[in-house]
Amino acid sequence: MYFAALLARTEDGWEASDTELDDVETLSDLADLAREASPEEDTVLVLIEQEDAWFGVVRVDGEDDPRIYVSDAAAAQRSAYGELLLTDELLGREPGADDGPDLDSLDLDGTEDGESEADEDDEESPAADAVPHSPVGDSRILDDLGIGEKELRSLDAEEALGAIAEALGASEVLETVR
Repeated sequence: MYFAALLARTEDGWEASDTELDDVETLSDLADLAREASPEEDTVLVLIEQEDAWFGVVRVDGEDDPRIYVSDAAAAQRSAYGELLLTDELLGREPGADDGPDLDSLDLDGTEDGESEADEDDEESPAADAVPHSPVGDSRILDDLGIGEKELRSLDAEEALGAIAEALGASEVLETVR
């Protein structure tokens, strides 16, 4: 089960809104959704959690590129919303690196008899695309809002969004949409 909410900073404090991510297909779509929540181009946080497995924070400040933090990349990779956040850049991969074999490096002489089973095993090595069971992204994403890197990394997925909202002074508004 997932929970997703937008926290938009306004002159009067934080405003929360429950959000459906069913129509969001890309990180760009998610950033656009966040920008719509704040017509004044103030800070908007997208908070996402999958019960007790992982949480993510996406921060959108006006037209700047979104900043992302995910508490457990491997757990998030197993979910549709997590995959949305886990960009190649965030995982330290070359963009498009998992699009299949590089055609320039293939031996296309028409013979396949020379391949051994060991060659096939190397091609499908899961270590090549392994995603860490650790946090990824900008762990300083909330520094200026009162939540330091060390505190963010120590948050447990079960209580993270509540702890973040409490530190921001937005726990009451977040609870209204939970």
